[in-house]
Amino acid sequence: MEQTAAGKNDFTMGDMKGSILKIALPMIMAQLVNVLYNIVDRVYLGHMEGDGRLALTGVGVAFPLITIINAFANLCGSGGAPLCSIERGRGNMEKSERIMGNSLVLLVCLGVVLTAAGYLFKTPLLYLFGASAQTIAYADGYLEVYLAGNLFVMLGLGMNPFIQSQGFAKTGMLTVVIGALLNLILDPIFIYGFGWGVQGAALATILSQMVSAVWVIGFLRGKRAIMRLRLFALRPQPGLMKQILFLGLSGFTQSVTNSLVQIFCNASLQFYGGDLYVGAMTVIYSIREVVQMPLQGFTQGAQPVLGYNYGAKAYDRVREGIRFVTVMSLGFATAAWLILMIFPGQLIRLFNGEPELLEAGVLSLRIHFVLFVFMAFQYAGQNIFVSLGKAKQAVFFSLFRKVILGIPLILLLPHLWNLGIYGVLAAEPVTNIIGGLACYLTMQYVVGRELRG
Repeated sequence: MEQTAAGKNDFTMGDMKGSILKIALPMIMAQLVNVLYNIVDRVYLGHMEGDGRLALTGVGVAFPLITIINAFANLCGSGGAPLCSIERGRGNMEKSERIMGNSLVLLVCLGVVLTAAGYLFKTPLLYLFGASAQTIAYADGYLEVYLAGNLFVMLGLGMNPFIQSQGFAKTGMLTVVIGALLNLILDPIFIYGFGWGVQGAALATILSQMVSAVWVIGFLRGKRAIMRLRLFALRPQPGLMKQILFLGLSGFTQSVTNSLVQIFCNASLQFYGGDLYVGAMTVIYSIREVVQMPLQGFTQGAQPVLGYNYGAKAYDRVREGIRFVTVMSLGFATAAWLILMIFPGQLIRLFNGEPELLEAGVLSLRIHFVLFVFMAFQYAGQNIFVSLGKAKQAVFFSLFRKVILGIPLILLLPHLWNLGIYGVLAAEPVTNIIGGLACYLTMQYVVGRELRG
């Protein structure tokens, strides 16, 4: 699938399952490696002598804000890349390049604005997100450094999907592998060797992401790319930008609403249980990033293939691809659920071995993930909507699961039957089953009717 000439990587040819796997498997590996950027930071910080748990909790409080900022990168990448695939399937190469160029312009503008806003408002926001007098110094110190390299983070995350959408899955995977390996090397040097703690972890992350961003832009400007970054394509076109942002709203709202839920969850846990449970949830969200990556990577990896065939009106192949995405997503989710239920203690010890945190963490993890299998329906349904350019439905179900269901349940359940902390934790499995099934069944009805017509 890794070819270089325009007109190659025709996804209407060959086995549909094979085409999806050739794109999705490298993307899964890339997503898993990408998690290392933040996971490795937390592992090293959690094992710092003396204040490891407080440092881990502080970075956990800062992470929702980082996720919100990064969601703007996904806004451009997850909006522009599927549009490029659809237009390439229709044979509109120049329009594909204009979409990519306008996505880059959006990323740069958003990156500058968000960096400035982050420095202005980070401290009050961190207190709002659940920081305490003991953890604010760690959260604020991490963000102070991270924001300095925010533009590089956004460029790497936002433009890499345009490599993958052209069929260069292995090259897209290398983007994150290079950065993650560099982060893995720099973290212990900066955190322990130089004694820079959370600031060292943040510096390692942004330097690694800077290298990844240079790699991405270099490839998209080079001769191997089918669609290239060209000067004419950088001219802002409001119509194209509107399409990019509208379709990207699905991935954006998914990231932002995940962060909003984490913010409300941290604030509620701080109220009912204090720093101990906020620290436990930091570990749980770290583990969640890892176990959901195969789901996210596979369903996003299927987007270029489904979108290309949809643009080419190969509807039988689209239906086949949807069936395959569903079965594989359920398989990934079931395997992850089994690991989580059998080995909760071992997973938590990777981040911190304190008995208090371990006791709180094991029960919290099991409640949080008890219905994780139903997340397969959410990821499959939502990403299929995005693949076919159906932004309204994708955005709605992002909002439905987290904002309409998740946040109200976090606020309501602790008051029912005096559940307290356990009510906060129970909100996640309830939203998994209701949100996941609603999204997938709607997708089957809407998309199925169109593909049969």
